[in-house]
Amino acid sequence: MFKRILKEYSIITFGAVIAAAAIYFFMLPLNIAIGSGSALAMVLSYYIPLPISAISLIFNILMLLLGFLLIGPEFGAKTVYASIIVPVSLGVFEFFFPNFQSLTADPLLDTLCYILVVGIAMAILFTYNASSGGLDIVAKIMNKYLKMGLGTAISVSGIAVALTSALIPGADAKIVVISVLGTYFSGILVDKFIFGLNVKRRVCIISQKLDEIVDYVLHELHSGATLYESIGAYDNVPRREAVVIVDKNEYRLLMEKVKNIDPKAFITVIEVNELKYQPKEKNTKK
Repeated sequence: MFKRILKEYSIITFGAVIAAAAIYFFMLPLNIAIGSGSALAMVLSYYIPLPISAISLIFNILMLLLGFLLIGPEFGAKTVYASIIVPVSLGVFEFFFPNFQSLTADPLLDTLCYILVVGIAMAILFTYNASSGGLDIVAKIMNKYLKMGLGTAISVSGIAVALTSALIPGADAKIVVISVLGTYFSGILVDKFIFGLNVKRRVCIISQKLDEIVDYVLHELHSGATLYESIGAYDNVPRREAVVIVDKNEYRLLMEKVKNIDPKAFITVIEVNELKYQPKEKNTKK
C-alpha cells in the first residue's frame, strides 16, 4: 500500500515539475499568457512586487479554499498536492535560472513547445487522477453556479486570462493573439489527452470456449461481462456472446488470453469514450 502511494505521488511530482518547466522555460520568457493560473500570476507580477512563483502559490491556495467553500470537498489530496508542487517548482527554477531568456526567441515556437510539454504533463497528472488546480477550480465554480458546460467554462476562463496579456507593459497585439490561440489549441490538446486516457473498449466475443474466457474476465481481470444469446443469420444456429468493457491494458491482456484459449474466437471491438450508470429510482409510494 505504502509503495503504491509513494509511486503515485512520485509520478505526480514528476508531472507537476514538467508542467512548471513548460511554464518557466517556454511561456514566461516572452510574456505569453496561455490561459492558466501561472499566466495570470505572470501578468500580476508586473503590478505586485512578488515573484511569479509566490503569486501562483497564493492564487492556487485561494482557489482551493474557494473551491472547498463553494463546491465542497471534491478536490482530492492529489490535486491539492499538485497545485502546490507546480508553484514550488517555479520557485526552484527562479532560483537556479534567474532572468531566463527564451530558448527560441520566437513567441510562436515557444507557444508550440509549451503546448506539447504541458500536454504531456497534464496527461501524467490526469492518469493519476490529479490536476494542477487554478483555473480548473474556477471553471467548476462557473459550471455549478452559471450552469455553464465544464468545457465551455474552462475555455472562457482560459481566454479571459489570455486577454490579460494586453495589460503587460510593452505587449503588442501579436502577443495577445498568440496567447489566445495558444490557450485554444492547448485546450484541444489536453482534451485529446483526457479522452485518450479515458477511452475504453467494448469487446464482443463469440467462442466455443466462452465459459473459460468469461471466467478469466471475472476472476483474473476482475471486470464484468454481459452474456447474450445471438442467432447467426446464415446458419440460424443460436450462440452465446459475451460483452466486456475494458481499458487499454485490460484489452491487451484479454486479447492475449482469448488467443490462447480459442484462436478461432470471433471478436468485434468498439471504442467507448464515456460510461454512465443511472440507478433506478426507488418507488416511495405506498
